[in-house]
Amino acid sequence: MSQNPVYQRVMLKLSGEALMGQRDYGLDIETLRAIAIDIGDVVAMGVQVCVVIGGGNIFRGVSAAATGMDRAQADYMGMLATVMNALAVQAALEKAGVETRVQSAIPMASVCEPYIRRRAMRHMEKGRVVVFGGGTGNPFFTTDTAAALRAIEMGCDALLKGTQVDGVYSADPRKVPNATRYEELTYLDVLSRDLAVMDAAAISIARENNLPILVFNLHAPGAFAQVMRGEGLFTRIVEPK
Repeated sequence: MSQNPVYQRVMLKLSGEALMGQRDYGLDIETLRAIAIDIGDVVAMGVQVCVVIGGGNIFRGVSAAATGMDRAQADYMGMLATVMNALAVQAALEKAGVETRVQSAIPMASVCEPYIRRRAMRHMEKGRVVVFGGGTGNPFFTTDTAAALRAIEMGCDALLKGTQVDGVYSADPRKVPNATRYEELTYLDVLSRDLAVMDAAAISIARENNLPILVFNLHAPGAFAQVMRGEGLFTRIVEPK
């Protein structure tokens, strides 16, 4: 089995829900531990890794806004939830022996660094994982968009989206057993077919900057490292040749 990674610097996008395990909300310690081990295996391959995390396991901004809360206020609350998740992932990574820094788009100097692009790049060059919290720092933008934006700013070779299934399907395979699984798609395929991968703004940013998006099953042990070697099951979203 090859240990040579296909990519040298990558962005890993985790949803807040991915951290819940089988719980209805909050954080599952065993799930955090497993994710930290997988990230550590990739770092051990010499890959520079940064991470963006959602906050849906703690606070759902959009649904709260729908019940009468101001959307911008709700989104700021959601951004604070992502910082809580970032600190939890940092704790799990450091327990697994992986040096980690958290940077937040919303400054909170008592708990983490502010987002500073050049400092984040230096951390990654030194082998540290950088976890970005606080989304973009602006309401009305999702953490998918934040992941695409930070991936471009960090000069990443690819954006990896960790999901509950092993790629992109025509429908949810957990609900539609005969759903079609795609090995490769273009950005326009995702947009025109309205495939639930990432929001349109994130896909557009990736397309404009020719950033490959790789979708894989976050909960399959060792899947992150497999994707880094170009192995295993995943869907590539790229510009057509």
